[in-house]
Amino acid sequence: MDPELTGFWGLYELNLTTDSPATTGAEVTISASLAAKDNSSLALPADAHLYRFHWIHTPLVLTGKTEKGLSSTIHVVGHVPGDFPVSVWVTAADCWMCQPVARGFVVLPITELLVGDLVVTQNTSLPWPSSYLTKTVLKVSFLLHDPSNFLKTAVFLYSWDFGDGTQMVTEDSVVYYNYSIIGTFTVKLKVVAEWEEVKPDATKGVMQKTGDFSASLKLQETLRGIQVLGPTLIQTFQKMTVTLNFLGSPPLTVCWRLKPECLPLEEGECHPVSVASTAYNLTHTFRDPGDYCFSIRAENVISKTHQYHRIQVWPSRIQPAVFAFPCATLITVMLAFIMYMTLRNATQQKDMVEVADFDFSPMSDKNPEPPSGVRCCCQMCCGPFLLETPSEYLEIVRENHGLLPPLYKSVKTYTV
Repeated sequence: MDPELTGFWGLYELNLTTDSPATTGAEVTISASLAAKDNSSLALPADAHLYRFHWIHTPLVLTGKTEKGLSSTIHVVGHVPGDFPVSVWVTAADCWMCQPVARGFVVLPITELLVGDLVVTQNTSLPWPSSYLTKTVLKVSFLLHDPSNFLKTAVFLYSWDFGDGTQMVTEDSVVYYNYSIIGTFTVKLKVVAEWEEVKPDATKGVMQKTGDFSASLKLQETLRGIQVLGPTLIQTFQKMTVTLNFLGSPPLTVCWRLKPECLPLEEGECHPVSVASTAYNLTHTFRDPGDYCFSIRAENVISKTHQYHRIQVWPSRIQPAVFAFPCATLITVMLAFIMYMTLRNATQQKDMVEVADFDFSPMSDKNPEPPSGVRCCCQMCCGPFLLETPSEYLEIVRENHGLLPPLYKSVKTYTV
């Protein structure tokens, strides 16, 4: 044995490749290549004949073996299904019993079914796996895995089920389909392969293999826009409701803000809200008149869109109670004061002469008008019910209060 090869255990490794899995009866290829480990600076010897590859593949049947340079390839066939281990090691060419330079190990899955993949593609690429657009053509393809051409003479039949109630049978491994609704669907495919095979007794027989395949698809719809239903003219202090109808597939992330102008929302301008349906209601109460614009942004996992809604806010004709309360209080106090003074003058006997001589003319100095502030507030709050003079009020009091003593009595003279 070459002394330079001794002590190389752990410095080399074997890189194994295989074209498995495979169906029973098909040929499987396994290759092993000797290479220095990543952390090793040791160069491989230039003479490849210094090494020998040893394989263990039982119960798989060996159909061929080739060696080239520092690599070795074998071809095996499995006639029964199962997972079969295959191992390989490398020793010096002149010393089979010496410690191996490198070892390798692989497991080959063998099945009775057909081997292949169901591939779905669409012209519009989405960044999420298995996500596709509705109302856009899908290409669904079955790719048979048969690297040894074991089934090159077979005739295939494909039975498709698209998960939305549509089924079809074709002889082609590629179909085109268009989903018109959103949702998650499972495409199922059953493949049947048939071919003739010569038996040991020289007779021909029909052989058949089948396989079942499926792929899960999530069909989504881009946001084509936002329909805004709501008033465009409203008064202050009036609650307003705006309904947003999203033309796209949920779930959605919605963000809105009031602006003086209709401009797109920037990132971080408003707090996003998660919406699980295609409709959403906005409520708002305006306190100040003016022109406003609802700036709305919505997005789902594949698209986003903006929409705007202008609205004019006018001052309310009915003032809030908080503004009317002080005026109403002042009127009540004033009326109570007038009533008190009237009743007081009518019940005091010693002042009857003064009452008889009372001048009820509006311009009399004895009956000054209410202060201008009180009169002004009464005119605003009471409107047509405001009495201009005390004499008018006293006349109404006499009509509505028959139990009150008359204001005009004959003057009695008392002797002290």
